[in-house]
Amino acid sequence: MEIRFVRLKDNCLTPKRQTGESAGCDLCACLPAPHTLEPGEVFMVPLGFAAEIPPGYAGFVFSRSGLGSKRGVVVAQGVGVIDSDYRGEWMVPLRNLGNESYAIEPGERIAQAVFLPVVFGEFVEADALSGTVRGSGGFGSTG
Repeated sequence: MEIRFVRLKDNCLTPKRQTGESAGCDLCACLPAPHTLEPGEVFMVPLGFAAEIPPGYAGFVFSRSGLGSKRGVVVAQGVGVIDSDYRGEWMVPLRNLGNESYAIEPGERIAQAVFLPVVFGEFVEADALSGTVRGSGGFGSTG
């Protein structure tokens, strides 16, 4: 699937998969200089491009496993969602969960985007719901 994009800043790097079987395209920081991310801080990292995701799909922005597991630097809200009708600059809010400062370098791979089909659900009010064995048990109720 092609994802059309336009560069908004000269130092923007093209998002790309690192191997033929990589699910995600790496997203790179488009910064004029390094930014020090302090423990507990959230910083909105610009990527320097806008893109056109085909209708019926969305982009899901995930943390890079190495950055998260080794440094504690993760996508702030867990997973970001980019809708197919969004045409603004892509940005990634990063949070430092670690105990040490982390310098985000210009051009550094900071997150990854995976494109998935979307099923559009609509909530419809009902008088009752169908029964199941589990019922309303949640949050560890199945063991």
